[in-house]
Amino acid sequence: MLRSQINAAYRAASACFARHHWALPPAPKWDITDFGLGDFERFGLTLINLAEEPEYCEKLMWARRGQTTPCHTHAKKKEDIICRAGQLTLELWPARPASPASPPGGLTVPVNGQPRALAAGERLVLPPGSRVTLVPGVWHAFYPTSDECIIGEVSTANDDLHDNFFTNPDIGRFPGITEDEPAQIRLLSDRS
Repeated sequence: MLRSQINAAYRAASACFARHHWALPPAPKWDITDFGLGDFERFGLTLINLAEEPEYCEKLMWARRGQTTPCHTHAKKKEDIICRAGQLTLELWPARPASPASPPGGLTVPVNGQPRALAAGERLVLPPGSRVTLVPGVWHAFYPTSDECIIGEVSTANDDLHDNFFTNPDIGRFPGITEDEPAQIRLLSDRS
């Protein structure tokens, strides 16, 4: 990614959070990624780690229409994904999708605490305030279906280096960065 893209995403996300009255903690830990795919407008996500404890994690995320978080799962992490502003769409699978076609079968996930049965790969649309609970092994991709979306995540302990498993083997959790302008913020992936 270009540092200028990271800076622009930081400014846009900050403006969106301010419009929706989300106050960030002092010195938040920013993570802006294109998942190593080199196409932030298509595969991009802006994250802020709000709490990182041995038992739990809380994140706030921002994405624009057209940006997808690629299909992945976690071996350990259980998470609630919450639409905080805008509209968020998720696609869910009970097992690793072998191809663009969904595997047969379905799954049941709690949506706002109530079980909802879904076909594999079916779209689940979350309006503001709604949440879905995902257990380890549920494959998921998500993206805004509004112009922009604020997304919350509350989960068990988070391990971005070892507990993200993507269907695409070319995906890297953190981007390579080309320094085309000075950094406005320090990212989790920036080296000291």
